Amino acid sequence: MQTFLFILIVLAAIGALVSIVRGVYYFLQSQHEELRTGEPSANGLKQNRMMWRRVQFQAIAIVFVILFLLVARGHAG
Repeated sequence: MQTFLFILIVLAAIGALVSIVRGVYYFLQSQHEELRTGEPSANGLKQNRMMWRRVQFQAIAIVFVILFLLVARGHAG
């Protein structure tokens, strides 16, 4: 069970990392477009979506860490 939870923690962390990289990419892309055109970019919505996804993955990872610690504590006692 601990191995399974550890794998889930790693996957959630990777999801958060991918989301933040994509969010930063969309941010830079929208900044470049706004500087070029002087108008707000449509990539702002994608950026917000990726940052929200990052928060979701982090929350999932925290839940898995708590479950991992509870399971590990149960095996130690």
